[in-house]
Amino acid sequence: MTFTQEKTLADEVRADFPILHQEVNGKPLVYFDNAATSQKPLFVLNTLRDYYEQYNSNVHRGVHTLSAKATDAYEAARDKVVKFINAASRQEIVFTRNATEAINLVAYSWGMNNLQPGDEIILSVMEHHSNLVPWHFVAQKTGAVLKFVELTPEETFDLEQFNKLISDKTKLVSVVHVSNTLGCINPVKEICAIAHKYGAKVLIDACQSVPHMPIDVQQIDCDWLVASGHKMCAPTGIGFLYGKLELLRSMPPFLGGGEMIADVFLDHSTYADLPHKFEAGTPTIGEVIGLGAAIDYLTGIGMDKIYTYESELTSYLFEQLGQIPEIRIYGPKPKVAGLGRAALAAFTASNVHANDLSTLLDQEGVAIRSGHHCTQPLHRYLVIPATARASLSFYNTPEEIDVFIKALKETLDFFGSFST
Repeated sequence: MTFTQEKTLADEVRADFPILHQEVNGKPLVYFDNAATSQKPLFVLNTLRDYYEQYNSNVHRGVHTLSAKATDAYEAARDKVVKFINAASRQEIVFTRNATEAINLVAYSWGMNNLQPGDEIILSVMEHHSNLVPWHFVAQKTGAVLKFVELTPEETFDLEQFNKLISDKTKLVSVVHVSNTLGCINPVKEICAIAHKYGAKVLIDACQSVPHMPIDVQQIDCDWLVASGHKMCAPTGIGFLYGKLELLRSMPPFLGGGEMIADVFLDHSTYADLPHKFEAGTPTIGEVIGLGAAIDYLTGIGMDKIYTYESELTSYLFEQLGQIPEIRIYGPKPKVAGLGRAALAAFTASNVHANDLSTLLDQEGVAIRSGHHCTQPLHRYLVIPATARASLSFYNTPEEIDVFIKALKETLDFFGSFST
């Protein structure tokens, strides 16, 4: 394939990412582990440094100048998230440490208080552990029953089976938007519409979609959506929960302490209004401000532009991997069912273990992920112990794909020489 412009998006932005301009094991770094965590542009790094150097202070509680400035920047970041995902109100955005904490918030605050024996929770076999384990806890405590959507022959979400699984007993559907292993983009808008016909709530794990494509929670009509900042050019230790306003208002606090209160007496407390009801204690102030900067950066590029470029990169990656007969890629091909595919490829190669592939590729400066990617049940379903995963971002280049493919072929040739 050919790219639509001679100068790619990566050419425009790579100077913003100092970490990419280094050598690993004497070779130029090719960072293809973006599904695990993204790199951070100078704009985010400088914003974080500015906070700690110029106005480091606690938020909301102080009347002095530094506290007021920190509070303004912290709350401005909330407004940026609102606009980024098109929430209806700033009260619908709750800051958490990560998406895992956000899912646990819903599980403990809503799940433990609303589910009863015999109620059903529908998940899928492709879920990340963070969208499985909390619901294990809930099912064990409440007597709710877990059901699982399996895969189509193309290794995508089986919507036909979902329609057969869902019933009046279904109280919650919690599914990933984009699989971090299969790369499929699930039809979350349709899933929400079907679930709501049965009165079920829907939680969307958007960790692999929010950094790579435009997201509109009102159009999707999900009840909750979670994401992690470190996958979207923001610092680690920050994520967010989106929830519909009235639903969040109906949920009790998840954690107790400072910040989430209205008044505290010796024998009881009253709670702050949303979103602070769910933000107990001193928050990750610098990280929230860094998240706001990351959103500014991504918005400045344009999420449509990012998605288009990454789609081109993905097609090129698949073309090149498709020329290696030993490779078996999991998940749908690009453009299957018109939904497109995320910018990643999880694969196996003959009888070579994924960890061995990753180790030898690292010697060539190529960073990929190997293992089960926190999707052990999916790997058991596919009857494979592990996969190697190359995951791309908008700062990656076609030339880096060429380097990766060359190193991969040489690695496979190396292992092949021992089997002949």
